[in-house]
Amino acid sequence: MSDYQLPTVWENTAKETDNNQPTAGSRFKQAIPKGDAPFQLYTLGTPNGIKPLIMLEELKELGIEESQYDAFKIKIDQGQQFGSDFVAINPNSKIPALVDQSTETSIRIFESANILLYLADKFQTLISSDWSTRTETLNWLFWQTGAAPFVGGGFGHFFHYAPEKLEYPINRYTMETKRQLDLLDKELANKTYIVGHDYSIADIAIWSWYGQLALDDLYKDAGTFLNVREYQNLQAWTKRIAERPAVKRALTQELTDIN
Repeated sequence: MSDYQLPTVWENTAKETDNNQPTAGSRFKQAIPKGDAPFQLYTLGTPNGIKPLIMLEELKELGIEESQYDAFKIKIDQGQQFGSDFVAINPNSKIPALVDQSTETSIRIFESANILLYLADKFQTLISSDWSTRTETLNWLFWQTGAAPFVGGGFGHFFHYAPEKLEYPINRYTMETKRQLDLLDKELANKTYIVGHDYSIADIAIWSWYGQLALDDLYKDAGTFLNVREYQNLQAWTKRIAERPAVKRALTQELTDIN
């Protein structure tokens, strides 16, 4: 039984140097680098962070020269996402963030799903022009953005990161994570990819979280704990995408330090 007493009004007990704070905005002046390529990507190898890397590598695989990019590492454990230049690109201080400097006025794009959609629309690939298929792709793209916080901030936090293992939140988020895995497994029973026979940005978004979870590459021993091998359709889809050359390159991409 926890001895925690719920206060009437919450008070911040974080240290001034802690990354987690209840306020937004930049915390220090920062000079963020940029290269000459059309796209400037600021990211890290997290599930959300690898989505644009996979997408840009897929564009490269398709021979789209206009999709060249420079990729810079934002060390979130060191708080680099709170620097003034990064906050100017993403006021929410989260990776990934992208700048398209191929346009007359540079365009900032933040939120990983929006980066995928922006690039898909810009280059007219990995998303169908058929209205029905496009809508189904966006159904799954936005499903991922709504569902993954239960896997990351919920299950991942309490199973892997929390200093104390608590039965109630672990059971709660494990239940929801397994429900989501079961949903994907059922959807993939008779489909090559999540929207049918064509690989799309929805697959990139979902694989970055659930594919890595199914491969037991997300949180140590989580695959065993969740018994991910029981989801055979999900496993087949996961391995199919993991073998794509662009995905392999994205996962081994060396990012340039910003300082």
